[in-house]
Amino acid sequence: METLDAEKAENILCIPLSDNTALADYMVIASGTSSRHVNGLARKLQEKLHLNGIKNINTEGMAQCDWVVMDVGDVIVHLFRPEVREFYNIEKMWCHPPQYVCIENTGKIQA
Repeated sequence: METLDAEKAENILCIPLSDNTALADYMVIASGTSSRHVNGLARKLQEKLHLNGIKNINTEGMAQCDWVVMDVGDVIVHLFRPEVREFYNIEKMWCHPPQYVCIENTGKIQA
């Protein structure tokens, strides 16, 4: 997150996932101001991770840089252009999971 902050990423959010899924321990979500900025953020983050000995980074979305996903093992990083982030709003899905209550004797589930 320090690298993203240093590179002027906006609205950086770190979501702990370990209680909700085995997918990863954390998800980091951040925005760049443009496709070029998202590309720069992704490249700088890859460079910093490589310098810290993390070599096996799976990256998707570098062709257009509207939404870049980096799988770093225990951490998944999502880098968005602001309007793409607003459209998909993935933090809503992971930050506040809905609570479901089963209504007795009706068989219905209420959110």
